[in-house]
This record gives sequence, C-alpha cells and structure tokens, in this order.
Amino acid sequence: MEIQAPAGATGRTSAPLGAKVLVIDDSNTIRRSAEIFLRQGGHEVLLAEDGFDALAKVSDHDPELIFCDILMPRLDGYQTCAIIKRNPRFAHVPVIMLSSKDGLFDKARGRMVGSDDYLTKPFTKEQLLRAVDVYWRSAR
Repeated sequence: MEIQAPAGATGRTSAPLGAKVLVIDDSNTIRRSAEIFLRQGGHEVLLAEDGFDALAKVSDHDPELIFCDILMPRLDGYQTCAIIKRNPRFAHVPVIMLSSKDGLFDKARGRMVGSDDYLTKPFTKEQLLRAVDVYWRSAR
C-alpha cells in the first residue's frame, strides 16, 4: 500500500520565515527594543550584553545577521566585529554596527573592521526591519 501525500503537500518542511538575528548591546533597553521589533517582524532573536557573550553565542547559534553596539565594556563593537569577520565560518554573516553617534569616522572605522552597515540609535522598528530586509532577505 502506498501512502499518498495530501493534495497540495510538497513533502518539504517549511523553512522558518525569519532570520536568526543576534543583537549585541550593553543597554538592556536597546536589546529589549530590538528584540520586540525583530520578533514582530517574524525573526528569531538572540541577545548578548557584551562582546565576550556575543562571541560564545555566535559560535553556538550561527546567527544569520548581527547588530553590534560600538561602545561596550571589555570588548567593544569594533573588536567584536573584527573577531567575527576574521573567522572563515562567520565572515559571510552581515554585521551592522549600532551607535548613538552618527559620525563619519565611526562609520569608516566600522567598515575597516568588516561591518556591512551602520545604524544610528535610537532606531525605529522600520529602520531595524529594513536593515534585515537589505542584508538578510536579499542575500537569500
């Protein structure tokens, strides 16, 4: 006896609709805001409060997109981004720097360590989700 798939079934399990996003920021307010906005956009969210915490989560969870604050204690965003981008396993993962400053120097320094873009805080839900669209959806 052959088992037939229901009409319209393809036999494939559907992939998650959203990206797996890591948000690295020492501000609980920024982390929680980003988490709410991203979850509302249908994305899976991982949170890290500093660069060391982030490096462990990158290795353990393989995020598809990373938002990284610049000014953090212990290991700043530039150092964190550089370490992530130097690892061949994660070099392809887009990293978007977050900062309360909108300076040309900060943007240039972010590019030098391998970041893909720069988002000024405070950001809106639309800005955050647009960044996901540009760097995750378009890469798929």
